[in-house]
Amino acid sequence: MAPGLKSSTLELLKRFNRAFPKFYEQFVSSDIQIQNLKLAYQLYKKKQAVIEFKPENSKSALYFTYRNQSFLLSDIFGVLAAYGLTIHSLSLYGQIYPPMLVFIKLVISRGGKALTKKTSENVCRAIRESLAGHFEVEEMLAVEFNLDSGLEEVATEFYVDPVFHLPAILIEADNQPGLFYKVMYAIWQEDLLVVNANLLVWRGRTRLILYLLGPNESLIPEYLGHKIAEGVRQRLMGERY
Repeated sequence: MAPGLKSSTLELLKRFNRAFPKFYEQFVSSDIQIQNLKLAYQLYKKKQAVIEFKPENSKSALYFTYRNQSFLLSDIFGVLAAYGLTIHSLSLYGQIYPPMLVFIKLVISRGGKALTKKTSENVCRAIRESLAGHFEVEEMLAVEFNLDSGLEEVATEFYVDPVFHLPAILIEADNQPGLFYKVMYAIWQEDLLVVNANLLVWRGRTRLILYLLGPNESLIPEYLGHKIAEGVRQRLMGERY
């Protein structure tokens, strides 16, 4: 727990952290815990999704906070794909108990450079419009990508993480246009809720580990998890939609 905080703030932070998986306090830095608490307070005050851009070295960092829902990541990554943005890293922490908030940080760029102010504003607006149901991500993406074409060289695996004690799906695929959107769209179609994520992009290959809750925010039994992982693989390969 962060040193130097007022006892009242520490108590608030402890209560806030109880809604996350047990690993959260142990493995997530105090700075990020406090940052997420502040973002949650912004969400409480504004009563709408918190979407912010900040500089991150030569790139841009997108911060997003809202109540977690299965379609969120599909919408967010769809907007990023529609604007032709490159994703360099992903940090995601989701609560598994009410109020079920999710805190996302994405380091992104366009052409290897930070986003302009205008592009950042347009991306924020598009994400808000998609969340409100006024912006059809699929229609915009259909201009740029063939959404019916499957990904190549896809592997998926389900397991229960022995450290985090959460169901997880490992997805590996070659880097391809629209990859992240298609992955998140497949997750949405399976009605899964992502509560933590681990991303590695290396030598033209993307490795994504998604820690999940099942339909109705439930734990996923192992027999069902293997079936879901295969279903996700088939969707990504274009074998089933």
